[in-house]
Amino acid sequence: MKPRGRPRASTIPRAEQLRRAKQAQRNRMRAAGVRTVQMDLPEDTAEKLKVARGDPGFREALEALLDRLVVRVSEFPQLRDLAWNRAGDLITAREAFSLYERNWRFVDVNRLDPRERALIDRLTDTFGAGVINA
Repeated sequence: MKPRGRPRASTIPRAEQLRRAKQAQRNRMRAAGVRTVQMDLPEDTAEKLKVARGDPGFREALEALLDRLVVRVSEFPQLRDLAWNRAGDLITAREAFSLYERNWRFVDVNRLDPRERALIDRLTDTFGAGVINA
């Protein structure tokens, strides 16, 4: 009786071939600086996200949202001084505002560059209703 299906091109089982291919794809993605993030979301939000990611402007909109919600400490000298004991370079915007507010006495207002001043103004408007409790 003649064997059915395609002839075997490899002695490696199909499941192992698939595992190796997936591993190679993950390695290529890591090398390109791409990471997979898994998160638990309500079903409705997950469905919206699936649809939204097909929009050509989705990545730019996501970046803009993340720029509003997350602050890179190393980009702001005064904030870097306030967050000296933190391991990561990224903190939430709310946490950054809290650091500025709690430690305002240590902030040298005369040395604030325009970008950091704009960040403080934005954080104050967003989280402090326009007021920083110094």
